[in-house]
Amino acid sequence: MDFNVKKLASGAGVFFTRAVQFTEEKLGQAEKTELDAHFENLMSRADCTKNWTEKIYRQTEVLLQPNPSARIEEFLYEKLDRKAPSRITNAELLGQYMQDAAVEFGAGGPYGCTLIKVGECERRLGAAEREFLQTSAISFLTPLRNFLEGDWRTISKERRLLENLRLDLDACKTRLKKAKVAEAKAAMAPDFQETRPRNYVLSASASAFRFNYLYHIDSCHKWCVCSRPPPPNTRDRRALGCLKLPLKAEHELRVAQTEFDRQAEVTRLLLEGISSTHVNHLRCLNEFVEAQAAYYKQCHLHMQDLQKELGRLPNAFTLNSAHSMVTTASAPEEATSPVETDTLKIEEVQAPATGTRKAKVLYDYDAADSSELSLLADELITVYTMPGMDSDWLIGERGNQKGKVPVTYLELLS
Repeated sequence: MDFNVKKLASGAGVFFTRAVQFTEEKLGQAEKTELDAHFENLMSRADCTKNWTEKIYRQTEVLLQPNPSARIEEFLYEKLDRKAPSRITNAELLGQYMQDAAVEFGAGGPYGCTLIKVGECERRLGAAEREFLQTSAISFLTPLRNFLEGDWRTISKERRLLENLRLDLDACKTRLKKAKVAEAKAAMAPDFQETRPRNYVLSASASAFRFNYLYHIDSCHKWCVCSRPPPPNTRDRRALGCLKLPLKAEHELRVAQTEFDRQAEVTRLLLEGISSTHVNHLRCLNEFVEAQAAYYKQCHLHMQDLQKELGRLPNAFTLNSAHSMVTTASAPEEATSPVETDTLKIEEVQAPATGTRKAKVLYDYDAADSSELSLLADELITVYTMPGMDSDWLIGERGNQKGKVPVTYLELLS
């Protein structure tokens, strides 16, 4: 291990200088370089994007996988760079249990036959759910995670570097200001060491003797004392030191300003890229909505098919036949109603004076028999209900055509 003491000491000094500058700024004892308003808006927008993207990502994870243990398991497999084992969905598991129960109860009975039909539907629903989860994870969750773990980390790193360079720049400004103040004080301070002692007087002969003696030494040792400039006194040394300090501080300030400007431009370009991130997330959001709509539509179609299949099965409620006969005998008038009979006579149904509503058709629907009305998506029809009618159905009218329509295919407008 290469342990460089000088580098360590230098790094510690820079860290201490930044800490002092940061503390003085917080206490209001030092000036702070402020960024322009556009740059501040970019940083605020980036922070807002990061916070809401993280919340949306977490909640989408909860929506797609409510089980926290399963989410932790998937996270560990992802960090270990291993493929997570395929997990059966709850609907598929329920369908499997229903089919196993039908085998135990007997598939030939009404209950066993119904269990088989419902179990098959649940397994189809589970398969559709698994496909929806995979599509959503690829088209929506992955781009959000890539932004949080990739682009945002790069932006955060460059912003931290920019903040450190700003502290260095402000520290250089402070040093330059202190150096100029010290230079001004040194120029105004008197030099008390220039005053010579009173008895420090040389006669002309003594001075001449001293000159001749030094010249003799110069002849012997090949150097001349007279040619060398006299050493500066204390006042000169102080003035020279005060002159060097501002020059050094100005050079450090220019270097720090250059580095800060370069880093500010790099950070600005990264922050402006948030707009491209919004465009990318918008496209991913549209794909997520389309996947969700397709999933729910597929589930609705599966349930519609299940209802039709169950309607074709033999009546399983034989235990309630006596109760049904009593009810029919006690209310003969209601039993003969055109709505409650097995075969609905649409031509005998009359629209009520009040209670009709307009409805918009959401999906195409093909009538199963003559008592139902075929529908086309986005068309408007008039709907109403009749006493004793199933709550899942309404009577729909379109011009001279009339028939039963499923409520789930409609959007009631008024």
